Amino acid sequence: MNARDELLARVRAARAGAPLIEPTRDYHQHGQHEPGSVALLDLLEDRLLDYRATVRRTDPTGLPAAVDAALAEAFAANGADAHGPVLLPPGLPTAWAPAGHPDDATLSAAELDGFAAVVTACRAAAAETGTIVLDGSPDQGRRAITLVPDIHVCVVRADQIVHTVPEMIARLEATRPTTFISGPSATSDVELDRVEGVHGPRTLSVILVTG
Repeated sequence: MNARDELLARVRAARAGAPLIEPTRDYHQHGQHEPGSVALLDLLEDRLLDYRATVRRTDPTGLPAAVDAALAEAFAANGADAHGPVLLPPGLPTAWAPAGHPDDATLSAAELDGFAAVVTACRAAAAETGTIVLDGSPDQGRRAITLVPDIHVCVVRADQIVHTVPEMIARLEATRPTTFISGPSATSDVELDRVEGVHGPRTLSVILVTG
């Protein structure tokens, strides 16, 4: 028996015959605004801007142009070639997908690092915390493609935006690989010097699609 087995055996022995205690679940599970409401779009945008993401709004008709504009703006801000390579999930809708290279899951991390940006959809978003969730669906792709390129352009539909985190969690499948995004990747040292792009994209550009 190793130390772990011994510890668990002692816990089981100590709890022998004791009833399980169900935790109290009296937390707020719904916000005051309906999914997709203007108030939630405003709140999500405010949170994302506070996290130093860039945000633009469009309707479905203007989405292709908005994606192109977001990429051009991000490339210009990062000093990259405006026609640099863009990575795409395998199932990104062709109606608004920019010119790019669809991922076939064979690219290594080193090869992914050769792409300047990635464009994806999302699964859900919580306006209260400014959190966007990806779950590996075809329009989002595997996790690696959204962590290695320096720029991430993420398209969020209004009907995917809910008020609270519990509402967002309720829309997720526990068996899928979920990635939670709250602004560009950033960290800070003991002196609070902020460094972006340490463990994910340096630039996050979010497109909110209304209507």
